Amino acid sequence: MARAVWKGPFVEESLIKKVEKQKNDPTKKPIKTWSRKSTIIPDFVGVSFLIYNGKKFIPITVSEDMVGHKLGEFAPTRQFFGHTPADKKAKTEDAAAKPAEKK
Repeated sequence: MARAVWKGPFVEESLIKKVEKQKNDPTKKPIKTWSRKSTIIPDFVGVSFLIYNGKKFIPITVSEDMVGHKLGEFAPTRQFFGHTPADKKAKTEDAAAKPAEKK
């Protein structure tokens, strides 16, 4: 279920303070955050974040297209390493057996 419109987007208060502080800071270091549930608001455009995915921090620079999405959408938590070798072996055996049946 979506958040009520009258409540507005959820953004961690500490995150807003860090963004405001960074806009005045000339060093422009990325902001480290664990708040994946925070919504990206227009104030975040151009700001760099390090978003935690459960194992490491993923660097993200916010663009205008990202406004309205959640920070966690841009730091995937799972990584697909491919199918198991057993699946590949069975697939090649099936492919080799089919042309032999047709003859």
